[in-house]
Amino acid sequence: MKILLLEDDTLLGESLEEYLEIEGFEVERVTQGEEVFDRTFDNRYDLYILDINVPDVNGLEVLKELYEAEDTTPAIYISALTDIKTITQGFDLGAVDYLKKPFDPEELILRIRHHFRTEADEPGRMLEYGELRYEPESGKILRPDGEVLYLGEIQGRIFSTLLEREGQLVPTQELLDLLDRSNLNALRVTIAKLKKKIGIDITNVRGQGYLLEKV
Repeated sequence: MKILLLEDDTLLGESLEEYLEIEGFEVERVTQGEEVFDRTFDNRYDLYILDINVPDVNGLEVLKELYEAEDTTPAIYISALTDIKTITQGFDLGAVDYLKKPFDPEELILRIRHHFRTEADEPGRMLEYGELRYEPESGKILRPDGEVLYLGEIQGRIFSTLLEREGQLVPTQELLDLLDRSNLNALRVTIAKLKKKIGIDITNVRGQGYLLEKV
């Protein structure tokens, strides 16, 4: 499991990084909010662990921007901010957990394992496309080599619609209706990203619609 850790306290950051690696996790640590965006641009992670009071962009804004960009990677906050308003903000943004500092690193490990065990124990409806398996409820795609990908909400809507009618033409307007804003250019961009992310063939029948090629 690959983790991106945002923590600007050198002593705590190095300690957590070492502890997580001993437990078998692959960890990359950054100390500023902007660095998270740099790392996530070219890399995929299974979990974000985010401090809130960090330089440049705080941890709350970091997660907000990531999720607005349709990143669905689960996140756990670790913070010395213990007021209920901040904790509520963290969960409202979509964090799966919030750990108050100071804490025992073992508690962090327990919470990580609990989250992923619970997620694995509660599979939703699965759709299949060739050797790919897709869970619409979570946006999770399982590759045959064991790699896990996650689709954002809009990408998921488009992929689910095309997949459920595999090999059939889906009218452009029907797909436009799935977007938050009915914009043809936004649809083209979404489908291009979807093709690149999953490695699938989606054909554009000019003036009519799109179809997911049969496999």
